[in-house]
Amino acid sequence: MMQLFYRMAVAGSRDCAQERSRSFVRADCAVRRPRVSLEYSSMRKVLIKTPALDPRHVCFDLSIRRSGIHRYGVYAVERIPANRKVIEYTGRRLNRKQAKHTDHTYLFTLDNYWSIDGAVGGSGAEIINHSCDPNLVSRIVRGHILYMSLRAIKPGEELTVDYNFSNDTDRQRCHCGARNCRGTIQNMEPED
Repeated sequence: MMQLFYRMAVAGSRDCAQERSRSFVRADCAVRRPRVSLEYSSMRKVLIKTPALDPRHVCFDLSIRRSGIHRYGVYAVERIPANRKVIEYTGRRLNRKQAKHTDHTYLFTLDNYWSIDGAVGGSGAEIINHSCDPNLVSRIVRGHILYMSLRAIKPGEELTVDYNFSNDTDRQRCHCGARNCRGTIQNMEPED
């Protein structure tokens, strides 16, 4: 389960419609998002079989391709400036009890009670892979999970975020390949 707890307000951020109006929107983005099909992995968790981006929640021209980190990844098609909203993490809202009993792997903890299941109604942000040297950071603003760019992102660069899994979860090996890789997707800093 993704446990990212950032509670910073984003001042002066533009909404996706304003960003999209400045950027090239492909014709295939105007088509309604296809129904997501799911598959089971060897870990007995449900994975998204055919990932897609929902243009209603994407602020820049992005694409989904095979990733060297894990299965699929989200890539920038155009340059993304620093400190900009890139995509919103969306999905079905689950309470603690529902989240505990789901087989989906795309859960993002919103607060102590709610989680977002990106496998059901997700925007495509659930496909963004972990890196120990990320180019995005998650922010929770008025009940919405936003991925913001930490620095300028070049076209063709894979979008990544530090998952910051808590230390009390099962250790999962990191495959990001960053120079400062921790070797695990868990946050190794002591929790307060």
